[in-house]
Amino acid sequence: MADITLKGNPCHTHGDLPKMGSTAPAFKLVDGQLNDVSLATYQGKRKLLNIVPSLDTPVCATSTRYFNEKVAQYPNTVVLVISADLPFAQGRFCSTEGLNNVIPLSMMRDRLFAKDYGVLITDGPLAGITARAVVILDEQDKVIYTQLVGEIAQEPDYDKALAILA
Repeated sequence: MADITLKGNPCHTHGDLPKMGSTAPAFKLVDGQLNDVSLATYQGKRKLLNIVPSLDTPVCATSTRYFNEKVAQYPNTVVLVISADLPFAQGRFCSTEGLNNVIPLSMMRDRLFAKDYGVLITDGPLAGITARAVVILDEQDKVIYTQLVGEIAQEPDYDKALAILA
């Protein structure tokens, strides 16, 4: 369990982020066509998981725009934006914003991803959705970077995350 805050008010997550050097937990999420996708869907690519509470919030939108802009510089890398939003809302956001370099994925069918990655918020007003985090996996799905953002209303450390991909 990790201690985080939402605008200074304490809340907690179920578990912790995956350990550096470990194999990432498998997952099943939902894409924009309502298909189940898994970690294996992106086999052989580096994966930057931009885990956000909801694309309907300014900080989540900002981080998604930022990673969309920067990812083109990093070959063989996909950015997966994972949230509790429905795929329809995710698609509308990406379409309206002109974001073509990120892949939005939804936890609409279950919260196992959030539990397995240690980002499920267990209490407070956002209980049931994710904390803000960045997890980067190499081509073999080994965890090579993690950041759980301590204050949900703050952006992740973009420079540190992107330095891992350089």
